[in-house]
Parts: sequence; structure tokens; C-alpha cells
Amino acid sequence: MELHWTQVVKYALFAYVLLGLISTSEVSGKRLHEKIYESFFGGSCFRRLNGTHQTGCSSAEAGSVGALHYVDDNNQLEFLLNSPPAPPYAAILKSDFFTRQNMLRLKNEGGRNITAVIVLNAFNNYTEETISFSHELTCPNQFSGILKPNSQETATCSALRPEETWNPWGTGLLHEDFPFPIIIIPDNETVVRLIDCYKKFNSFDFEQQHLRSLCAVEIKSFMSAAVSTEVCWRRSNFINNLAQTRYCDPLEGKNIYATLFPRKIVDVQEEDVKRAAQIDRNEKFIMVTTRMDTTGMFEGVYGVGAMDSLTGYTILVSVAHTLSRLLKDKQQLRNPKLNILFMIFNGESYDYIGSQRFVYDLENLSFPKPSTHTAPITFDNIEFILDLGTFDEITNIKLHTILEFPQAKTLLMKLQKYGNTPKYDFNINFQSFVGYQMPPTSAQSFLRKNISFPAAILNAPPKNRFYHSVYDDGANLKYNYTNSSLDWTKLMVNGDAGKYFHAEDVQMKIRNVSAVVAMSLYEMLTGQEYSGEELPSPILIDEILYCFIKSQNCPLFFAASKPNSFSKLPLIAPNRYISVNRDSQEATIWTYRIMGYLLSQKIPNASQENCTQLPKYWFAGYSKQGECGLTTQNFSLALSPAFIIENYNWSSGEYSTWTESTWSSLSSRLFLRPSRTHEIVTLSTGVLVFFISFCLIYIISTRSEVLFEDPGPSASTDALNPPTAC
Repeated sequence: MELHWTQVVKYALFAYVLLGLISTSEVSGKRLHEKIYESFFGGSCFRRLNGTHQTGCSSAEAGSVGALHYVDDNNQLEFLLNSPPAPPYAAILKSDFFTRQNMLRLKNEGGRNITAVIVLNAFNNYTEETISFSHELTCPNQFSGILKPNSQETATCSALRPEETWNPWGTGLLHEDFPFPIIIIPDNETVVRLIDCYKKFNSFDFEQQHLRSLCAVEIKSFMSAAVSTEVCWRRSNFINNLAQTRYCDPLEGKNIYATLFPRKIVDVQEEDVKRAAQIDRNEKFIMVTTRMDTTGMFEGVYGVGAMDSLTGYTILVSVAHTLSRLLKDKQQLRNPKLNILFMIFNGESYDYIGSQRFVYDLENLSFPKPSTHTAPITFDNIEFILDLGTFDEITNIKLHTILEFPQAKTLLMKLQKYGNTPKYDFNINFQSFVGYQMPPTSAQSFLRKNISFPAAILNAPPKNRFYHSVYDDGANLKYNYTNSSLDWTKLMVNGDAGKYFHAEDVQMKIRNVSAVVAMSLYEMLTGQEYSGEELPSPILIDEILYCFIKSQNCPLFFAASKPNSFSKLPLIAPNRYISVNRDSQEATIWTYRIMGYLLSQKIPNASQENCTQLPKYWFAGYSKQGECGLTTQNFSLALSPAFIIENYNWSSGEYSTWTESTWSSLSSRLFLRPSRTHEIVTLSTGVLVFFISFCLIYIISTRSEVLFEDPGPSASTDALNPPTAC
């Protein structure tokens, strides 16, 4: 069949108009999408795995969708659990309703009715006596601590008796597995948007919700890993002919260490036999340790661990800085072969990753690395360990040991002496505790390997109601930035501190503990009682807390970097979650730099050209003009030995086996979900239109000769008359 030219023109005009509409839809398509969906930020719970279990959360692969329902009392919770009219739902919980009991009920009784949980930051108006928010176990790291004699059972604390726990407010939700995504909303603006949407569309006539459109959310946080570390590690290391797919990555970071005095430089020897020959049996160390990391349940909003680990961290840095200024020459020591090794472990929140690896490296002559050009250190080189735990209550501190040993007795006497000396007015009470009731700190890794190892832990009674949560922040520590213009690189005379701080300020409390520890170690190193006026500077402590609680854009971080390295740094605190190797390790980088800067001995009149090779380092310094320092800081790997031991038994419990699942993207958005009736009508209409269209097309195609009648040949196409006969 041929078409008349007028029909061709009509079809061409129709096609032109259609193309115009399609082109304009590309411009307005995004606007239409934005009108339907409204994205918002929420810190997402994600999946971690150990050798035998999986913990955390995951959405459905295509995302989890649920209508919002605000749960602010038990009646609303029962509504969700007892055949709600328009499932599935996304439960909105205030932080004080985000309890273990409620979450386990949603998990076990909710079934397919519950597809997501949203936790609101309703924390601005809280009552100090009643609110707690900790997702950690009541006995942190309870399966990787010290073993009871002739037993495989740990003895750190009893989860059954609250009086013997180190985190009595812990819910253990961090170690539960949930079949739906959980997100926390950190900003009040988004909280208002969610509640307003719920009130406008959902919060009335509950029994008739299935008859109308409801405000809903879609959360995408699908996790690739499942079952356990053993399973996902085996799947990740399976290589096919096309590519290798990673389903999980081990939690991995770096430990940072520094010595009070530089160590002797030796030739590099890689082989174990030659490394063993380099060990100096006369070289001795007092190890002062603490942990760097903290953790939380939600990606992106871990919290800063202010009371959890930052206080111990700050005390160690302050002690190290103080001793480096008081003891500049080894001739001051009673034993020139004695040194202090300051060690900040990473990953201790997950079965002591950093300290376990350190112990493993000591056993295998792998610490320090050969690249440091120093002799390996063994257990025999360590006189004793002083581990700085948590300091929730800074005025009452216990020195914990499994067994009594001479150095611990000596240290306790000195701590008690300096803690109550009227001259300094510290008023800190130090007591001794001997037994298996040990705090969950890094010393457990040493004692698990050798129960008689000389290890002592300084730890205060637990008072932190927000351990390992987003709310363990500056407010929990009662920290306020003083922002003094004084030189924080110098020690401060005792009487001057009162001009800038009150006795109850956290800067002064941390200063007092730092001073007592530093003075006690000073006497143990020199054999002489400390009676000077110079003490740790609360100004430096103020700066450390500001950098790790408030903002990386702080004077200390600039001073510890090279001159003009940054014009501006992020206005948020550095992330102190250990994470995985591919992620940025902000806290590790800054710890490395500030330990190098604060412990370094300044080399006078040194030029930048002569200060380019370690152990010399060119710092910006307090003046930001540049200075050369002789440094001792370095790092070691904080990766569990389980991932480097061939054919490791993942269920043995000997080493940490924590991994983190991989994921493609995390997103959450708000939209109006049509009613079930509306969805059925829409689907039915679509099916009806499909069949009608199919029938019309069939009729048109079979009756085309009638519907599209040939208008006859045109003048230009008329057949020629047959030729006339001659």
C-alpha cells in the first residue's frame, strides 16, 4: 500500500511534535523526579562479620520501602506488631525508645510488616539521670580477654551480674543481626521533615490507612557479605576467569608508637636468624599504652569517643610530651639502657586487633619493621606495661593487675604519693585491685598470651552512659574550648594553670592525671623524686580535645604538618573508627604527626634542606615558620594475624576475625506511597489499556485496506497510455 503525500506530511508533523516533547521531558524529568522523591541523610547501620556470625543490618537488594509510623509509646509499638492495616512500615523511634527490648520485638515479631527503622536525634532535651545510649555489650570484648586457669572461658567480667560489668548501660545492639535497615537522623531539620510528613498523611484514622496514600521512605543499604567472615573471605578470595569480587574486607589500620629517646641505628637484616642476633638483651622499655579508636553502630556518625577513649589518649600524649621536655638527655636516667615506648593501639574495640598484632609481631621478631633500621624488640625487653584505660571518673582511679609484681607496687606508691601531695593539690585517689576482674583494655592481649606478664592498667569505675555511641561527645565530657593564645608546646607552672581554667574543668582533671603519671615515671626512670614546678600544660590538653572533638582545622594539626601543607582543614572531628584499608584513616595520620611533633627534640639552626630524611622532619611548628625536629615516631600494622596465617581456624577465637561488608551505595529518600487500592486500580487500568491496545492494533493491521483506502494514482504517477500503432 502506498501513502498519499498529504499523509506523509501529517506523519512527519506528528513525529516532529513527539520528538519535541521527548526533548523537553529530558529537561523536566529531573524536576519531576525531585517532586516525587525527597532525599535525606541518615547514618546507616551496616554489616560486620566475625569468624562465626554476622552482625548489623542490610536492606533488600533493590531497597526497603515502608510507610512511616512514629513509635513514642507502647501502644504504637503494639499497633505495628499486631496486623497493621497498610504494611510494610518503617518505624520511627526516638533515641530513648531505641532499646534492646523494642528492637528485638520488631525483629522477632514484626516479620514482613517491618522493613526499616529510623532513629531520631531527640537528644537536645534529655534528663541526665535517666537517659543512656550505648549499643556495646555490657562486657566489651568479653570473648577475647584473659582466660581463666585451665579453661577457655574469659574472666574479664560477668554479663549476668551487672555489678561486675564494664558497661552496665550496654544494649548489645551493635552485635545483633537485623533483617532490615536502621538509620539514625543526626540533624533536627530532617527530623522535622519526617515528623511533619508523618503527621500530614499518616497520623490519623489508622485503621483506614490502606485506603489512602501514606508518607513512606525508601532506604538502600544492601550489604554484599553474609553468614560469617570465613564464608565471605573464602568467596572474596575465589578468582574466576573474569575478575575477583570482594564481599568483605578485614578491619585494618595502623598502630602509632614513639620512644622517649631515639634508638640505636643498625643495619637492615630481613632474615629471622640475623634479626634475632641483633636483639639487645640489655635494652629495656617501660611501655605506656592506650587505644586510638572508638566505634558506633551507624556509618558516618560514629561519635568521637570523648569519654570512651579520648581521655586516655590525651593523657598518654600529655605524659609523653611532658617527659620529653623534662628528660632531654639519657644521662639523667639511672639506667641509660632504659627507655619508654609509647604505644597507641588501633582497632581495640574489635577484640583488640592492634594489640593482638603487636604481640604476634613481638613473638615473630617483626617489631619494629626492618625498614626502621632498629633492632627487634622481644617480650624480654619489656620491664612492664602501664595501660591507660577509660577515665570516666578522674578523681578515683584503680591500678589493676592480675598478680602482684614489684614494678606495680613501686608505681602504685608513687601514684599515691604524687596524687595526694599538698604542694600540687591534685586530690586523686589511687587504689590497687588484684584479680581477674580486669578492664577491657589492650593489656588483655599480653595477659592472654602470658598470665604472669607484668601488666598494670589504670582505669576508673564505669560512669559513661554513652559508651560507643554517637552521643559520647564534648557535651558528655563537659568540654568547653578555652582557645587561649598561649604557647601550648611549653610546660606550665602549676600556679599559672588556675588563671585560665577552673579546678572542675576537664582540661584540669586530665592535666592532674597526666602530671601524676608523668611524675611517677620520671622518678622510676631517674631514681629521683620530682619536686619541680613545671607540669603538663592544660592549654595543650585543650588543643588536643578541640582537634579530636570539634574540628580538624585546629592549630595543633597545622603545627604538626609541613608549612603551608593546607590552607584549611575539615571543620569536623577526625573519624576514629578503624574501618578498612581502602578508607581514609584520619585519626591515624594525625596521631602519627602530633606524636612526632610533640616528642621531637628541636634541632637549632637547622635548614629545611638538611631536614628531609627521617628521623629528621620539617614541621610548621607553633610559629608556622618551620622548624626541624629529631623524631622517634613510627607505625606498625594493626591487622589481625588471622588474615595472614595460612589455613587459620576461624572459629578458634585465638585472634580477632572482624570484617566489614562491602556495599555499592547508601541512600534514603522520602515519598508519598499510593494506597493499595490506588495501586490495584492503576495496575488493572494498565492491563486493560494493554489488551485494548493489542486488540486495536490487530483490527487496524487486518483492516488496513479499508481504513487506509488508496486515493488512486496522482498526476505524477499516472500510467502511460499504450503507444499508438504506426
